[in-house]
Amino acid sequence: MEKISLYEHRVSYYETDQMGIVHHSNYIRWFEDARVDFLEKVGFSYDKMEEMGVMIVVLGASCDYKISARFGDRIVVVPKISEFNGFKMTVTYRVFNKETGALLATGETRHCFTDLNLKPVRTKKEYPDVYELFHSYIDVNIDEEGIWS
Repeated sequence: MEKISLYEHRVSYYETDQMGIVHHSNYIRWFEDARVDFLEKVGFSYDKMEEMGVMIVVLGASCDYKISARFGDRIVVVPKISEFNGFKMTVTYRVFNKETGALLATGETRHCFTDLNLKPVRTKKEYPDVYELFHSYIDVNIDEEGIWS
C-alpha cells in the first residue's frame, strides 16, 4: 500500500468562537483545503485544471459534527471521491484529531464539472485524461495515517 501525506491543519485562534471551540463554518473551509491538497498530490491542481478550461463547481456541502475541535488542536482531514460519473462528483471527508485519533466530523461536498463559462462538461468525452484520473480514485480509501486501501 502507498502512503501519502494527508492534509493537516493546526486550529488557529480566529477559527474559534466565544466558547473556545472551532466555529462550524471552518470545517467546510477545511474540506476545500483538503480537496485542493488532494488534487495537487494526484497531479491535477486547480491551476492546471483551469488552464485546460475545466472548473469544478460546488453544488452543495454538508457536515456532521461529532466532537469539538479547539484552538491549537492538530487535525487531519481525509478526503475520498465516493461518486464520479464524468460530470458530477461527490467527495466525502473525515476529520480527525491528530493526537488522539478521535473522529471530529464527517461531511461531503457535491460538485459538477464545467468550462470557464460555467457550461457543463462531460469529461469522459471532452477530457478523457481527466475522466480516467478521477475515475481511478472512486472509493479509494485513505485512513487517518495516510495509507491507501
